[in-house]
Amino acid sequence: MADSIVVPALGKPAMEFVDRVLKCNDCGAEFVFTAGEQLFFHDKQFKNDPKHCKQCKAKRASGGRVRSETRTTCSACGMETTVPFKPTQGRPVLCRACFQKQIKGIPVPPVDPAIPPVS
Repeated sequence: MADSIVVPALGKPAMEFVDRVLKCNDCGAEFVFTAGEQLFFHDKQFKNDPKHCKQCKAKRASGGRVRSETRTTCSACGMETTVPFKPTQGRPVLCRACFQKQIKGIPVPPVDPAIPPVS
């Protein structure tokens, strides 16, 4: 069932927005351009209809890439952790807890490789 919104315009005949089915330029899937979305586009004075479905729009917003996780050991507490980047040799890597402590200004001493980590 298609929704419909009628909007009176000053000095112009009322505009009616009705749900429309559009085709995504990326994946070719059909998606609904709702009357409410059309009203939003009209209010923002957008001239073009959307070209991408919600899934493809979300993929484009994230850059279309999946963030890789790297397993490593925290330089401060020695616990195993994952980080969203490839660590550079010689630079410390902190787990979330130690990183938060560092942000709050709490000193985080480097781990001594001779002392085993506390579990």
